[in-house]
Order: sequence, then structure tokens, then C-alpha cells
Amino acid sequence: MTQQFKRYVLFWLSQSVSQLGSAMTGFGLVLWAYQQTRSAMVVSLMTFFMYVPYLLAGLLAGSFVDQHRKKPIMLTADAFAAITSLLVLVLSRQDALQVWHIYLVNSGLGLMNAVQVPASQVARGMMVPREKLAQISGMSSFSDNLIMVLTPVLAAALYALGGLPIILSVDFASFLFAFTILLLLIPIPEAPYDGEKKESALVGCRTGFRFLRDNRGLWITVLTLALINFFSRLTYENILSPMLLARSGQNSMVMGIVNAMLGIGGILGGLMVSTGRFTRDRIKMIYLGAAFSFFFGDLLMGFGQSVVVWSLAGLMASFPIPFIIAGQNVILYENVPRPMQGRVFAVRNALQFGSIPIGILLGGFLADYVFEPWMQSGRPLAGFLGSLVGRGPGSGMAVMFIGTGICGSLYSLISYRRKELDPLRKAPDSEQTAER
Repeated sequence: MTQQFKRYVLFWLSQSVSQLGSAMTGFGLVLWAYQQTRSAMVVSLMTFFMYVPYLLAGLLAGSFVDQHRKKPIMLTADAFAAITSLLVLVLSRQDALQVWHIYLVNSGLGLMNAVQVPASQVARGMMVPREKLAQISGMSSFSDNLIMVLTPVLAAALYALGGLPIILSVDFASFLFAFTILLLLIPIPEAPYDGEKKESALVGCRTGFRFLRDNRGLWITVLTLALINFFSRLTYENILSPMLLARSGQNSMVMGIVNAMLGIGGILGGLMVSTGRFTRDRIKMIYLGAAFSFFFGDLLMGFGQSVVVWSLAGLMASFPIPFIIAGQNVILYENVPRPMQGRVFAVRNALQFGSIPIGILLGGFLADYVFEPWMQSGRPLAGFLGSLVGRGPGSGMAVMFIGTGICGSLYSLISYRRKELDPLRKAPDSEQTAER
């Protein structure tokens, strides 16, 4: 292992510790908010208020990222996140925390993420040689899903021990650890800026947009994944936890087990990607992986009526995700010149993830005001679906999972067959890659 890669491993480990702290805070806030309101819509809005500022500011952040050093951007964004955790901690200790405080804090975090995420994406691509790009994507998927496994267990234990304040305190300690490592021990190389003079935010946005639009395969990939993200976020991001709680009699242990299985599936997929055990056809990794996730994950989650079936569904849904992420990451790093990556990644993030808040908000609305009441209406079709997914609280959300399972898998298979994606199915020649 080279010294360069050893530094990356240290960076990856320290950031994973910080991400675990942040994930535990998010889990604790979801528990607190749902217990306070019993509303899936409130849980949806918590995520919605983070995504919308992230997407709007992200469109304009690319030039800033390309023109400035990545390390200070990441340190500043991390420091802001720590300050917001302290604010929530103070409000919680004073019994003054309200749901709208969480909306406000999440909006601020979304703004910081608009510059931090593309900066981190560019930095990771420059910290390792190109032949390691798929491996580091697998490592990230492994840690992300290990965090998913550990978060419900640790957060639930800490929540029972001392409520939100103790979770927030642990989150702040994890931030200090990662911040110190990045500040003192991790050098991040910089790519030369390709412009003769600094671009304005709007010009940089247009530059990134034109690059994607002119590269037809990349453009189609971003747009199709945007719709795939929409189908996914109609359910998993904001509906899964309320559905599990509703169908299990508010048993948080069931929610924790299923979320842990989602993480285990991702860990197994991440391990396979990080060891190089995957097809070299990047398009197959993305779209067949997505079809598998929707068909075996969402459908089982909807039809399931026990923790065993829900856990198997979580495993099936999350196992392909590292392959999807690695496939697109490698395509982007191989086809986008380094000096332009900040602008292109920022526009890609805004376009591809712009469907997420729409799916989240619509999912919460459909759950609370359409499918849940409709499944209790006694109508013939509702009765038939109830015989398949079960009746009572949560059955409407289960029907939503069946809908996303069918629509998502079919759309993924249709996208896989698109001719515009053929040039991206294999790695480019080594000479072309070296030029970038």
C-alpha cells in the first residue's frame, strides 16, 4: 500500500466516524419527531428542507469549488455542521426544541453541503490513482452501510440512556476527531483551474451544464438516475420508518433490525466492489443493479408482514446500491476532466438529486392523505390489496412500496437498453484516461 493510499484510508476512516455521529443524530431526530407528531409528512419535511437548499445552491457552487482549495471548503462545512448540532443540543436540554427548529437547521446544513459534497467528490478523485477509483467507491459504500447497521443500534441505546442530548454530544465528539485528522494529517492535491480568469457562479453553472449536455451518454445517465431516485425516495427515504413503526405497533426494535439489514446488504455489496469483483460493464452495474433493488427489495417490503420478510427485503434492496454508485462514479471520473469536475459534479448533483425532495415530499403526502385513508375506506380495490399486504395502519404505505417496485424495476430495464449509453459500457482506452 502506497503512502498516498494510506493517507486516503486514514481520511476515509476519520470521515466515517464523523458520519456515524451525524447519522445517529439524524436517527434520533426522526424518532423524536415521529413520536411527537405521528406524521410521515413531518419526517418527509425534515429531509425536504435539507435537500432544497442543497440543490438550489449546488447549481451555483461548481465554479467556487473548482476555483478554491478543497480542504478549507470541507473544514468550513464540517465546522458549520458541528455548530448546528450544538444549537440543537442547547435547545434539547432546555426542552425548547420544536420541529421547525429542525427544519431551519437542516436548511443550513443543505447550504453547506452544496459546496462540501462536490469538494469532497473532487478531492477523493485526486487523492488516489485512477485504477483505485472503483475500490474507493466500494470502500465508501462499505462504510456508509456499516454506519447504517450501527446507527439504529447505537442511537436507540443512547436515546434510551439519555435522549437527544447524549446523541448530540457523541456527534460533536466525532466531529472533533475527524476535523483534527483532516486539518493536521491529510494533504489534498489540487487540480489546476482551466479558465483564464475566474468564472462567475452562473457562468460556471452553464459550463458544467453544457459539458453534460454535449456528452450524450453522461446526460442520459444523469436524467434516468434522476427518475430512479424519485421512485426510490417516494418510499425508502421517508416512508420506511413510519411504515415499520405503524405495522409493528410502534416497535422501534423492528425499525432498527430492518435498517440494520439494509446496512448489511450494502456492506456485502461494498465489499464485493472494493475487492474488484464486478463486471466491467458500468451501465450493467447501474441499471441492472437498480432493477434488482426495486424488484426484490420494494416488492418484498410491500408484501411483507413480518420482521423476517422486511429484513430480507432490506438485504435485497441495498446489496446492489454499491454497484450502482461505483458504476456512475467511475464513468464520471473517467470522462470528466479534473479541472472541470467541481462544476460538472455540482450540476450533476443538482439535476440527478433534484428529484429527491419532490419524491420525499410527495411520498409523505401520499402516505398521510391518500393511501393510508384509502386503504381504510372499505372500497373493493382497497380490500383486495389489503388481502395481499395486510390491513390496518401502514397498509397504505405498503401499497406504495409495491408501486415503486413495479415502476422502478421496469424503468431501470428500459433505461439499460438505451443506445446512447453504449459508449459508456466499457472503460475508455488507457491513453484517453491518462489525458484526463
